[in-house]
Amino acid sequence: MTNTATLETVHSSNKSRIVNDFSIQVATVNGSGSQSSNNILMRSIFQMGIPVSGKNLFPSNIAGLPTWFTIRVNKDGYVGRKKEIDILVAMNLQTAREDVLSLEAGAMCISPVEFKLSEVRSDIIHYPIPFAELAAKSTENVKLRKLLTNMLYVGVLAELLEIQEEQIGHSINTQFEGKAKAIELNQTTVKLAREWTRENVKKHDPFLVEPMNKTQGKIIIDGNAACAIGALFAGVSVVTWYPITPSSSLCEQLIDYLNKYRIDPRTGQATFAVVQAEDELAALGMAMGAGWAGARSMTSTSGPGISLMAELTGYAYFTEIPVVVFDVQRVGPSTGMPTRTSQADLAFTYNLSHGDTKHILLLPGSVQECYSMAIQAFDLAERFQTPVFVLTDLDLGMNNWMSNTFSYPDKAMDRGKVLTAKDLEKLGGFERYKDVDGDGIPYRTLPGTDHPMGAYFTRGSGHTEKATYTEKPNDYVNLMNRLSRKFATAKNYVPKPEISYENDAKIGLIAFGSSDVAIIESRDQLKQAHVKTSYFRLRAMPFTNELREFVQKHETIYVVEQNRDAQLKDLIRLELPDLAMKLKSILHYNGLPIDARSITDAVLEQEKIEKK
Repeated sequence: MTNTATLETVHSSNKSRIVNDFSIQVATVNGSGSQSSNNILMRSIFQMGIPVSGKNLFPSNIAGLPTWFTIRVNKDGYVGRKKEIDILVAMNLQTAREDVLSLEAGAMCISPVEFKLSEVRSDIIHYPIPFAELAAKSTENVKLRKLLTNMLYVGVLAELLEIQEEQIGHSINTQFEGKAKAIELNQTTVKLAREWTRENVKKHDPFLVEPMNKTQGKIIIDGNAACAIGALFAGVSVVTWYPITPSSSLCEQLIDYLNKYRIDPRTGQATFAVVQAEDELAALGMAMGAGWAGARSMTSTSGPGISLMAELTGYAYFTEIPVVVFDVQRVGPSTGMPTRTSQADLAFTYNLSHGDTKHILLLPGSVQECYSMAIQAFDLAERFQTPVFVLTDLDLGMNNWMSNTFSYPDKAMDRGKVLTAKDLEKLGGFERYKDVDGDGIPYRTLPGTDHPMGAYFTRGSGHTEKATYTEKPNDYVNLMNRLSRKFATAKNYVPKPEISYENDAKIGLIAFGSSDVAIIESRDQLKQAHVKTSYFRLRAMPFTNELREFVQKHETIYVVEQNRDAQLKDLIRLELPDLAMKLKSILHYNGLPIDARSITDAVLEQEKIEKK
């Protein structure tokens, strides 16, 4: 039973209702089966029309270690990580004390009665629950009791927050579709917990959910799945990969989609090829070979894989072979923290390989853009005959995001400058590496083109416009200048930045990728502190002309990024050396997704504005 005296005291200081605006953190043990329960809880709230997002913080090594799942509930549509935890479900004794101590006064905590967490903090609202006793009532199967305990806390929360029973039921049916016994058992368990809570717990916290209409037509999806769907619609036909956290699920889900939608209905044969390579180096080599042969090809990896791909990436850049690489960034260097998020591959990937190389990077800031930029990546790779990198991160790639549904592509594939046999007949020949149009992009033929001049050599050493071997200084300079000219042409094709100007704003914010959701919320917080800001969201590299204009218009530019060394700021300084003194950094690199409050506090501190 609850300590009502303590709860009455705490609640008296905060009698106002807090509706559809809080964060829930569920602390459990990795491998305990809590993921299904957490998804049911999140989706039930989503189905009530309330904006949500879900983030899973899990260990990178073995089952049995702590894991946390955080659900952000926000009526205004903020879906970034909230710095503060309002509701804690403390189911892991190993971390329970630390988890409770991290809460702010007035927060709410649900925990097993035997943890005695009310003895740790008396300034938060405690709901001790006899989970073991309720689990024993829910089933006679001892092995199932541990799993059903997760559904018990769903039932307790559902009752306290007033989550609609029909939405919980619908979520359970969806989660365990086709498994009638599992559905019945989980439904019964949730009902048991709701009824016990209704009869035995007096609510003292202010947190509630109420139906809204802000999720109609929206979906919940992770960025890896969105990239996979985009690659499918882009026409990918060769996928080579090596498993690595946090990118593995991108190819795993793509394989499922390919098996479902890319089987010839007449022959029953696959119209695609998937190869799990022996390592990341081999995976890129295979994808490059397919790209050279005319297939739309890709691989996915994370930072350690990008490191291994450096030499072959330089080869693809120099020989001008199209290939797409998805980099789902994680914390490094070395093994780093494989299940923590980061934006620290930016500078390395931009110049990946030795010598003078620069690569096209796409920087999606939402699952919607994971989908659309995956499609764009294949067009750009073939248009510019070069590797194209799509940089997401663990937060965007593996976590649950609310999104609009994806639009069906309305443009044909851009295969770039490919000469057919008819073209060759008309031209009388071609030179593989010659800049005919002045944009730096040469023409190519595909192997198997039915014309005697259709084949060509690909050289990773010095080569002339005709692809013949050379070490002449002028030939090399001409080649490198053309590659530079081609990269400059890419400025006209890559996604433009999204820019939001605020009248009379002296401060500009620049960010990219998953930092976007935190920036949006932070700008609203800064506005409440009477600080006006403009915002430049970088969506691709090379930089476009809009960057200079944005920096020039503001007295101070804060570059917000999730790495230690201010990689984006340094790249901007190289691009705009005359404006470098305007640039300041806001850096976040502890492995957790960046939150709005940290950005707001950093701006106020550097601007010497007192926090209210």
